[in-house]
This record gives sequence, C-alpha cells and structure tokens, in this order.
Amino acid sequence: MEINFLAILAAAVFSMILGAIWYGPLFGKQWVELMGMDPKDKKAMKKMQKEAGKLYFIQFILVLFQVFVLSFYIKGWEEASGIENALWIWAAFIMPTIAGSAMWANATDKMKMTKFMIQAGYQLVLFVVFGFILGMWG
Repeated sequence: MEINFLAILAAAVFSMILGAIWYGPLFGKQWVELMGMDPKDKKAMKKMQKEAGKLYFIQFILVLFQVFVLSFYIKGWEEASGIENALWIWAAFIMPTIAGSAMWANATDKMKMTKFMIQAGYQLVLFVVFGFILGMWG
C-alpha cells in the first residue's frame, strides 16, 4: 500500500492553520472563557502563550500520526471516498469522544454544549479536509 507522505504533511499543516483560525478569530474568546481564563488578564494570557510552543509541537506530531493512520484506513476501504471515510471516523470515534469529555466536565449545560460544538465542529471540518486531501492526493 503506497502512502503519500506529502499529502499527510499538507493535512497536518492545514490542521495547524485551521486551529489558529478556529481557536483564534472564530471562537477564541469563547474558548478562553470556557477554559476558565480571563481574556483581559494580559499576564496570564502571555504566560499561556509562552508555554504553548511545546504543546503546538506535540499537537503537530499527534496530527501527523492521526493523518498517517487515516491514510491507511482510506486506502483500505476503496468503496468509500476519502471524505466518506473521514466522516465515518469522525462520527464513530471523534465526535463521541468529544461528547463524552464535554458531558462529564464540571460545567454548566450551556458551557458543556458550547465546548462540544466548538471542538466537534473543528474536528468535523478538519476530518472532511483530511479526507479530501488524502482521497484526492493520497
């Protein structure tokens, strides 16, 4: 089975760009508040940003692995497109995991739902694009 490592790298880079937009201008303020931080506390925000570099690196490695495994899955199920494969994985594994994490959080129902929608929405967009990249280019 031939795997296109350039497609895997492109998908992983896309995930970092989407994450910067999703958790920045789109939902950044809501996300920071959900995490219990005050966006007006500049000192705490700078500390968080300073410590984030290592986490971004780890996240990138994890996404590379995630896309690598997804590429094998897509190659193995030839009857479904890359996007169909990615949607099945999102619906069966990603979304329920995020839902469980949100449901059992010590937060109000509104905060749980907001956290779920932000995270599950991000992963849905991400996996659709992963499926597209790997299906067309992988």
